Amino acid sequence: MNFGFTAEQDIFRSEVRKFLDNNAPLEEVRRIMESDEGYSPKLWQEMAQMGWLGLLIPEEHGGVDLGWVDLTVLLEECGRTLFPSPLLASTVAAIALMENGSAAQQARWLPSIAAGEAIFSVALVEANDRLSEQGVELLGEKSQQGAELRGEKLFVPDATAATHFVVSFRTGDGPEGVRLAVVEAGASGLTIEDLPGLDTTKRIGRVRFDGVSVDADCILDGSPGWAAVARLLDHAAAAVTAEAIGASEGAHALMVEYAKQRVQFGSLIGRFQGVKHPLADMYVDIESFKSLLYYAAWCLDKNPEEAPRHVSMAKALASDAFTRIGIDGIELHGALGYTWEYDAQLYLKRSKWVKAAFGGSDHHYERVAALGGL
Repeated sequence: MNFGFTAEQDIFRSEVRKFLDNNAPLEEVRRIMESDEGYSPKLWQEMAQMGWLGLLIPEEHGGVDLGWVDLTVLLEECGRTLFPSPLLASTVAAIALMENGSAAQQARWLPSIAAGEAIFSVALVEANDRLSEQGVELLGEKSQQGAELRGEKLFVPDATAATHFVVSFRTGDGPEGVRLAVVEAGASGLTIEDLPGLDTTKRIGRVRFDGVSVDADCILDGSPGWAAVARLLDHAAAAVTAEAIGASEGAHALMVEYAKQRVQFGSLIGRFQGVKHPLADMYVDIESFKSLLYYAAWCLDKNPEEAPRHVSMAKALASDAFTRIGIDGIELHGALGYTWEYDAQLYLKRSKWVKAAFGGSDHHYERVAALGGL
């Protein structure tokens, strides 16, 4: 059995890296992350033309109809350069529509996602920060049209850039009372605001629902209940981990290059065991959670029953390992790495975002234990 990437996937990786090297080096990333939009509308349209925004979307809806392993390649390379864009959130939202939307709902929204005409995000986390069915407190009161939403969602990725949100809400007690719906950003009673974040390459926001009316044809009932939301959270955690692979490798490459150039006590610091050994440990950690994520990505497509445990294994290890890599990168630079002029601080900040996004290491280790029967 061949556990490597296909020739087509290797070519795809090369083309993605070439595009990002030419259009989004870290100098450009710094400019984009300080812009009002938080992403580049020009590059967003180019990504749509190259098929990135519809990588998993069926061809009948304007997509490329590839799989999760192909998406992993794309997200890795975007993470490597800390590329700021709503790609992750938009892709997870598209998955929600593909798995839970009716044929009419898919035809209504998926083509606009693939074409870059609409920017979707997912609003799944609330103030309680519980990634369980008890954590869904946003209330959906039944109305003649469908439902009326009251409450708020926090840590919504790319909230102010989004034109639509896939929202989890509750219509009744128990896991069967949880639903997903699509809400337009311009809906009456909806308030969107940016939240301050450590990593400005990843915008997050608060979305408030004050009697937001949702029509019945916007409620995704293809697979109602908490199980649909739990699977969507698995996709989101896997996507975050895929980006973390690239970001960790980018940070590691930055440190290796610095160790080859920095002279201290009359010698390159890369010759010292106190530098060489941590760099070797970082490499081992990256390869470890990379392998876990690759299998989890395969499971999301081919073996969904096993996916939750393996996604949590990958996300848990990545959350801790990437944080250590970010901190070690600052220490390697003699703490100067935390100053604005150095790029090491950008990777540390990304590691802090990765650690918390869609479940920290404690949540995922506990989930792995529970799914393993402990």
